Amino acid sequence: MPRVTPADRRSRILEAAREAFAERGFAGTRLEDVAAKVGISRPALYLMFDSKEAVFRGLVHALVSEVLPVGLPENLGNVPAPYALRGFLRAAFVRLTRPDLSFLPRLIVGEGRQFPDLVKTYHDEGMSRVLDVVERIIRHGVTRGEFACSDPALAARSVAGGVIMTALWKNVFEPAGAPPIDVDAMAALHADMVIDGLVARPGKPAPGKAK
Repeated sequence: MPRVTPADRRSRILEAAREAFAERGFAGTRLEDVAAKVGISRPALYLMFDSKEAVFRGLVHALVSEVLPVGLPENLGNVPAPYALRGFLRAAFVRLTRPDLSFLPRLIVGEGRQFPDLVKTYHDEGMSRVLDVVERIIRHGVTRGEFACSDPALAARSVAGGVIMTALWKNVFEPAGAPPIDVDAMAALHADMVIDGLVARPGKPAPGKAK
């Protein structure tokens, strides 16, 4: 096994932890097994992460950072909001349904009651950041007059729901025999429905407002 240098030790630990959490869950993962897979001692691992929870926090942060930049400029500027939202949703559908990423919602659903700190980490490091991006795109569209929406924060949760359901379907229900979902087709349909619901039209009330 190649020698693990300090420069790549953190990324190697997180990759080994990702594989272990995906295969054995949080409760079934032991840090000594993660360290052995990386080729370092457990004390060496503890120099970077002081607990299994800290490894999980680092992993969630890294995985979400891997998803967020795709399809979304840092500054939306003059980018049309429908274009930005469609690009972000396609990236989110494709990436969050990959087995190496989609184990996270499966783990949270299965072990969240036993480990409430995991739920908080997933919310704070994962879901909140994704929701903030979607909300920012919607607000950008409202400012540009492209979208009509009375509550962008609530709308962002509705938008994210389709992504989460698809990730769970691909990696929880399909292995149990449920009909398969075409992720690309689902992403395109979801984006069409969301954008059609948000787009501003003369005389159309903003979603969430009483007619």
